[in-house]
Amino acid sequence: MLRRAFLCVVLLAAGIAPAHAQSPKLSEIEALQARDIHLFRIGWKLATGNAPYCADAAPAIGALFHDAASYGKPDRVRRELGLVGDIAVQAVAPGSPAAAAGLTRNAALLDLNGAILSDAFPPSDPRWQRMVSVNAAIDAALTEGPARFGWASAGETPTAATITGVLACPSRFEVLDGGKRAVADGSRVIFGRDFAGFAYAEDEFAAAVAHELAHNLLKHRRMFDAVGRSQSLVRLTERDADRMMPWILYNAGYDPRAAVRFMTRWGPKYGGGLLRGRSHDGWDERVEFIEAEIATMEAALAETGAADWSQRFVPMAKPE
Repeated sequence: MLRRAFLCVVLLAAGIAPAHAQSPKLSEIEALQARDIHLFRIGWKLATGNAPYCADAAPAIGALFHDAASYGKPDRVRRELGLVGDIAVQAVAPGSPAAAAGLTRNAALLDLNGAILSDAFPPSDPRWQRMVSVNAAIDAALTEGPARFGWASAGETPTAATITGVLACPSRFEVLDGGKRAVADGSRVIFGRDFAGFAYAEDEFAAAVAHELAHNLLKHRRMFDAVGRSQSLVRLTERDADRMMPWILYNAGYDPRAAVRFMTRWGPKYGGGLLRGRSHDGWDERVEFIEAEIATMEAALAETGAADWSQRFVPMAKPE
């Protein structure tokens, strides 16, 4: 199995193809890329759709970058994906600024605002650090205004374009090359490549992504850092993440009831949630909380026409 660093792929965007449509002939590298594409396409929709209600929303262009040098077998990655440089496009979100500018999957990013990336960001130790630094530079450039990107694909003339970002909630999305869990760490949403939801309908998998994104939007990691992780507090944060799912889905154009369908499908097999244990309600209880929150959201829509969770969602989890 390929081993890539825990931080080597970071969200500026999403991709384009559903994971459950992967060809059985895909190589291991291509299959991992397909999962990245699926997660990031959904993540982009959720992050941009909810940007009006994220106080810390920041500009993004809708392109996911990765560093071939951060993989365990970089030469194989370069060869199989046809890369002409290490910092390359993993996915481009449909309808995004990056797509409009002509940026394409597997294009190598050559320069940013005139700075040659291979000079400004040489290989790092640890290997994942270079991609973190490149993404930070892209974030900073977009915050200041439109940024100039230069790129090239195999057999094509190098291209450059000035791209203006659109606002997105600042969570990043990442697929690890192993594992079945889904977690949120405050700034990232992380799925193991073997997470069962990759095989679900898109809106149901989007519900799982929305659950993890909700943890970040509600600043649960910051809360834990401040007061610790008591079992009762963790249970309430999980309940709040469940309850936020319909709001996040609706704002991204998904059916909010996909949250119910996801939990009904997932819960009986996996013990009621994305993790097992007393830190979660039973799956049937979780469905009841989601159903009740859908009714609350629908009342807000009827009253104001907006699913503004920043104003209408009432968290149960509070610092102890």
